Amino acid sequence: MTDRMPQGFGRDAAGRLLVAGKAAEDWVAKAGDTPLFLYDRALLTARVQAFRAAMPGALHLHFAVKANPLPALLAHMAGLVDGFDVASAGEMAKALATGMPAAHISFAGPGKRDRELEAAVRAGVALNVESAGELDRLAVIAARLGLPARVALRVNPPFALKGSGMKMGGAASPFGVDAAAAVPLLRRMGEVPFRFEGLHLFAGSQNLSVDAILQSQRQSVALAADLLSEAGLQAPLVNLGGGFGVPYFPGDVALDLAALGEGLGAILDARPAVLANSRFALELGRWLVAEAGVYLCRVVDRKQSGGETFLVTDGGLHHQLAATGNFGTVIRRNYPVVNASRSGGPEEILSVVGCLCTPLDRLADKVSLPAGEVGDLIALFMAGAYGRSASPEAFLGHPPPLELLV
Repeated sequence: MTDRMPQGFGRDAAGRLLVAGKAAEDWVAKAGDTPLFLYDRALLTARVQAFRAAMPGALHLHFAVKANPLPALLAHMAGLVDGFDVASAGEMAKALATGMPAAHISFAGPGKRDRELEAAVRAGVALNVESAGELDRLAVIAARLGLPARVALRVNPPFALKGSGMKMGGAASPFGVDAAAAVPLLRRMGEVPFRFEGLHLFAGSQNLSVDAILQSQRQSVALAADLLSEAGLQAPLVNLGGGFGVPYFPGDVALDLAALGEGLGAILDARPAVLANSRFALELGRWLVAEAGVYLCRVVDRKQSGGETFLVTDGGLHHQLAATGNFGTVIRRNYPVVNASRSGGPEEILSVVGCLCTPLDRLADKVSLPAGEVGDLIALFMAGAYGRSASPEAFLGHPPPLELLV
């Protein structure tokens, strides 16, 4: 089987996987152990550059910190993107620690506690308000502090991004305010103690259809214009959410970035007059970082059962839940996986499993790989987004994985 891995990875003459130009085994030696996440900074930079080259200049780029909150990675991204979007006080602290100006950070989430609202107001971070009740609480806090609260309204759009891995609109939702109820809140945001920053719309994520993304963004721009016109406001910023998908599985085709940029440019060029002075941003996480990461684990046992071969590793779903199909996947499919210690030679059908006492801990199911042995490194790709931080790390008390930005 030909290696199936994202661009930017390769093999050396001995058949060992190369990450950032160095053998995976050498990175493990530097880190000191496995399991190990590696994130290639050159691939991160290249992805942002590709965005800049394809997208209209008026479209700003924000990084969704939830995709990967590793401090070293955030520090690198801070020098590349126009802003950070966070979803907790913990993420906000990490974002501020990079030196990203508070004016370029926004804070979303349906369950912000009073102390989180207060911390954001004190720091000058914009809050994406998600309910009338949250706005009431924020008004009290801002008045007590004698500071203006920078606010944007997160709107639950009456449409979804078709074909998305996760739909974020078109239905009842704990996220944002229904579009039909938005105007009174917008009008209130134009008054003291608030400083109105704009709108946040998010219709869906992990989409590989240019047409679907453009249709959703066309609807989002029209909805933003209608709400602002009715409220009598202008928005300094309209955050159009994300939606850009990445090709995890066989048959997936990467987004045509040039076509997407051309279409988004046309949508912004035709925007209604009420949005003439607004800035626009896309909030991307997975698309920026997923393909730059690889998860390495070590084979600790090889066994046969019922005519099947299993490679048992020191990794597992407690570090890389998504790869096991237990993070929002309806049908389990294998992430790209290779033997990082060898290539070529006879192959066999085998399953790669983790070290946990649960049948859910299956990193790759019946894949064709070179015959693996105890001591080999197994590499799972697409590990740069929703890896360690989206996995049940404390389950069964195994040690945390190591992480390196390389």
